[in-house]
Amino acid sequence: MEGDLPNAVPAEVADAPAGAQEMDVDDGERVAAAEELLKITANPACWAQLSDEQLEEEVQKFRGCIRGLATRLRDLGDDTVPEELVGEQPAEGQQGAAAAAGNEYADWGVEGVDFEFGKVEDLDPSEWQVPPHCVPIHANVTTYSWDKLYGHTQFDVIMMDPPWQLATANPTRGVALGYSQLCDNDIANLPIPQLQKNGFLFVWVINAKYKWTLDQFEKWGYKLVDEIVWVKMTVNRRMAKSHGYYLQHAKEVCLVGKRGDSPPGTALGGVGSDVIFSERRGQSQKPEEIYELIEQLVPNGRYLEIFARKNNLRDFWVSVGNEVTGTGLPEEDMRALQDNMCIPNAVYGRSAK
Repeated sequence: MEGDLPNAVPAEVADAPAGAQEMDVDDGERVAAAEELLKITANPACWAQLSDEQLEEEVQKFRGCIRGLATRLRDLGDDTVPEELVGEQPAEGQQGAAAAAGNEYADWGVEGVDFEFGKVEDLDPSEWQVPPHCVPIHANVTTYSWDKLYGHTQFDVIMMDPPWQLATANPTRGVALGYSQLCDNDIANLPIPQLQKNGFLFVWVINAKYKWTLDQFEKWGYKLVDEIVWVKMTVNRRMAKSHGYYLQHAKEVCLVGKRGDSPPGTALGGVGSDVIFSERRGQSQKPEEIYELIEQLVPNGRYLEIFARKNNLRDFWVSVGNEVTGTGLPEEDMRALQDNMCIPNAVYGRSAK
């Protein structure tokens, strides 16, 4: 096909499998291939000659060369290359989801050209399958009648990832209550002491709320006993750096508090590790390792997650949040939006005292 195109990619490069070009050619050939591709983009008539299938192949080759150059620059120590240009490359010994699955998808063609694997975010919420032994509760946590829970049971472990209100007029993160945030008072008013007389409390914190959370532990009757650090990784096992005020951030911290006695069956002598190395996930989605660690610490326990989302649902957990179904806000929040043009206790922007 390439011979029909003016200024086409060199045959030894163009004939290489998609994704393999950047591994099989040296630096000089990388540059030459990229230059040829750039010449093609400057001549729109070339693209008009191609069928849809041929066009898709050329696009994949273009992407492959860009990724190859970006990867090479990163290998040479250039940290200015955007992570997204190299973040989708498979680690050494891996060849994508299709290869990882063996020959099961061999008849489908080339991954990324003939087919692509979907993502959990692309699923139709109406088709979302709740784990058979999970109890999702679709509710605004600030208005939910918590006595329905603590009036009937106590929880051995509670975990929550609050939608902390950021001290900025343009927050980059908001996960609950319709992508809004909660002020400190609403988080402090959660009935944690009623939900748990004895057990462990896991709270994900941001730097600005570290001290506040420690103080709130004391008010709720908890003592800090440990902390867990999640080091975010890319698929290439590099640190996944993100925005930060002074330093780029590549980790999240979960504080662990304890109240009263240890739950029955608690593992003694230390389990797992206080450091999790795991790939970053969707917005506010925490690693599965944290759930596994909790279940090792307190086997067969009663587990509660507050501010849960649909991608965090797990067997044997009670999951409370306004995004556990993936179908929008709870009915009471929708009524409030229609009647008052706001969601109860939801705030946006700069922190309020």
